[in-house]
Amino acid sequence: MAKKGGLMKWLDERLAISELWRVMMSEYYLPKNINFLWSFGVLTMLVFVILVVTGIILLMYYKPDSKLAFDSVNKTIMMDVSYGWVFRHTHAVGASIMFLVLFIHMARGIYYGSYKAPREVVWVTGFILFVLMSATAFTGYLLPWGQMSYWAAQTITTLFEKIPFIGPDLVIWIRGNYIVEDATLTRFFALHVTLLPALILVFTVIHMYAVRIVGSNNEDGIPMTKEEKKKNGIPFWPVFMSKEFFVMSVFLLFFFYLVFFNYGFAMDPINFQPANYLQTPPHIYPEWYFLAFYEVLRGFFFSETLGLIAFVASMFLPLFLPWLDRSPIVSGKHRPLFRIMFWIFIIDFVFLTILGKLPPTGLFAWLGFIGAIVYFIFFFSLPIISFIEKKQVASGGGQQ
Repeated sequence: MAKKGGLMKWLDERLAISELWRVMMSEYYLPKNINFLWSFGVLTMLVFVILVVTGIILLMYYKPDSKLAFDSVNKTIMMDVSYGWVFRHTHAVGASIMFLVLFIHMARGIYYGSYKAPREVVWVTGFILFVLMSATAFTGYLLPWGQMSYWAAQTITTLFEKIPFIGPDLVIWIRGNYIVEDATLTRFFALHVTLLPALILVFTVIHMYAVRIVGSNNEDGIPMTKEEKKKNGIPFWPVFMSKEFFVMSVFLLFFFYLVFFNYGFAMDPINFQPANYLQTPPHIYPEWYFLAFYEVLRGFFFSETLGLIAFVASMFLPLFLPWLDRSPIVSGKHRPLFRIMFWIFIIDFVFLTILGKLPPTGLFAWLGFIGAIVYFIFFFSLPIISFIEKKQVASGGGQQ
């Protein structure tokens, strides 16, 4: 950093700003053999900042009241507030793009084995962030009080009734009533704008700290000592961040193209109808980023209990990847069998997402069941793949 004087020197003496900058930025080294996919962590933070800024502006005009919420969004913000439509579109597109970036970020971590020792804490804190962002998106989806968001909330909260003993009471506690209504909106609003963003902020700091302690993974999954990173790596600031700024610039061009010219993908047309307690939509579905998990739930159409168990498992199985995959080989680049299963998993996830928006009848119902089974096969095949690869390494036929 530049030589400090006056206020900066006074702050540095009390808060060790230069030391923090050194540890987190200028003397944090990354391996050279990483590709542009490593930029998606920074892109996640960028989109989160966009969501916070636009959310604060929308908060100034939004009314968390079941009688006023719909008009406050679709009339006041969209028509009466200067450039209100820009902030609303940016926030809606940001929520969708956040999950696109997150899915790519997590897929990169899975492919290159970024969940393996010593990065288990990095993976766990990242997964907690995914869950918190999912909860934030779910609570935020209800706030416009549109027809689809209302019935999606009604359907998803009903799932908790299947929990033994406490299920029915838990649903009433979540909703604040027997159905989704004004109390539910108030509760979801409070969670969406206070507790959940605060928790995301806390776990982001923990996640970044964990990454700084163990260092970033690389394409080959080869561990590097601090000395090796310093000698052969690149400093996070300014070298790596200069590349990040380029990636962010390209990303923002794509992002604002969607905001101004193709925002409809993030805003369901049915949601431009006010919530109607008495009229159920012919086909209820959540936002696109939940469709794969929703289809796993629907895939077990012959048993609601099995469907609920499968739904919860599909959401939380990725958390246990460090313990399911015990292979000594880290990167998917050097794991042919794992690589095949990984790409089958990715294709299946996209397949489930497409099916999730289709009516769960006839052939679609059975395709959903098959897709759900394939989803679980990936995770439960990892111990078998690990065993095979351990034997290969022991016999000298594998690469660590």
